[in-house]
Amino acid sequence: MVTPAPSSVPTLDEVARHAGVSRAVASRVINDAPHVSPAKRAAVEAAVRELGYVPNPTARALATRQVGSVVLAMPDEGPDLFAEPFFARVVRGVSEALAPTDLDLMLLATSGHGRERVQRLVRHRRTDGLMLMAVHGDDPLLELAGTSDVPIVFGGRPLHTEPRWYVDVDNEAGARTAVEHLVATGHRRIGVITGPVDMQVAQARRQGFVDAMRAAGLDPSWVQVGDFSEPSGTAATVRLLAAHPDVEAIFAASDNMAVGAIRALRAAGRSVPGDVSVVGYDDLQTARLSDPMLTTVHQPVAELGRQMAAMVLALLARQTPAPVLLAPHLVERDSVRRR
Repeated sequence: MVTPAPSSVPTLDEVARHAGVSRAVASRVINDAPHVSPAKRAAVEAAVRELGYVPNPTARALATRQVGSVVLAMPDEGPDLFAEPFFARVVRGVSEALAPTDLDLMLLATSGHGRERVQRLVRHRRTDGLMLMAVHGDDPLLELAGTSDVPIVFGGRPLHTEPRWYVDVDNEAGARTAVEHLVATGHRRIGVITGPVDMQVAQARRQGFVDAMRAAGLDPSWVQVGDFSEPSGTAATVRLLAAHPDVEAIFAASDNMAVGAIRALRAAGRSVPGDVSVVGYDDLQTARLSDPMLTTVHQPVAELGRQMAAMVLALLARQTPAPVLLAPHLVERDSVRRR
């Protein structure tokens, strides 16, 4: 009699097919990772029993190991990206939260090869967590959040989608506060300089402007688009003055654009705040150094970084943190006068 050959050892791929789930989901269940639906977890556990699957100890160790680093990825804003005040504050907050841990912080710009590197780090699990800042609407990195089991936390929500884990500032409320201040100080002909149309933060600040103007019975259509940079604020103000030379106030959706607006107003022979009042958003050092000092909306940028890192740490500890929405507030200085 010929003894039948022993059956082959079942693989993780076979378990996944038997359970009707992806290989990544099967791996998460077998390694007791969080964030798998009860139905999928039950299907994988049943497949493991029925097939007699035994996890390879070495593979399991590799699947559950910690690399020892997390990534903070930011959009490429030129050679001075990490010296830019906004992102420098984010980095400071993230670093403070990670300081008590053994995790190293990697900083990457998400353009060209930088974006590809982020994708490789996540897909090959060469990082323990990813923090994504200021994602544009069509950024390919958005796909990572739905396909990777590496914890991914967003700094600011992407456009048209709300990820599971994010830390954001209530940008609509901040913009409303800025415009309500202008209305309360007697301004009626108010223009806005928004950020890029493919960013949720820019859309939210524009919506806050529109809501406050409509609530006051004012025209919210005096809109120009910038990119959060100082030169774009200058160019947008030139266009705004050409279209509406009687503008009384400008709400710029970033301090950098507000400083650019002041430059353009002065070049056009308008004084600030004598002829035109200006309000910014961010409360960066730029706001205190501008002339006049800028009335602006303060957002807790360093705290945003701290909360992002704390959320990644919670996920690594297999906790389930809730999204965080931080509150901004108005800081009154010298760039607005009562009319």
